[in-house]
Amino acid sequence: MTEAIESKSKSKAAPNAFEMPKFELPNFEIPKMEIPAAFREMAEKSVSQARETYEKMKSAAEEATDVLEGTYATATKGASDYGLKVIEAARANTNAASDFASNSRRSPVSRRNSPRSRRKWPRNPSSR
Repeated sequence: MTEAIESKSKSKAAPNAFEMPKFELPNFEIPKMEIPAAFREMAEKSVSQARETYEKMKSAAEEATDVLEGTYATATKGASDYGLKVIEAARANTNAASDFASNSRRSPVSRRNSPRSRRKWPRNPSSR
């Protein structure tokens, strides 16, 4: 039983053992140096050149985005138009097939008078 009490007291002390140590950073004094004017001008030129280049790249990216949006819009419209044409052609073919089937079922007499039944060749090839 005393072991259980000791383990409880140890477990209470455990969270404190994992705290970060508190310390202070030493203060280092940075020596004040003056940058020569030539270096300063070169740095300013490179910063201004980087800004100009960024603006050019940004405008080029915006133009490319606009072109892509237009291209995709045109492609979408073209695909939609093509799909409508395919549906229209399928509808016309279906109607034609339906008309043909209904006309061929109407009367056998009309089939006897068709141009195919008026052929002059013999029906039996051996009778020649």
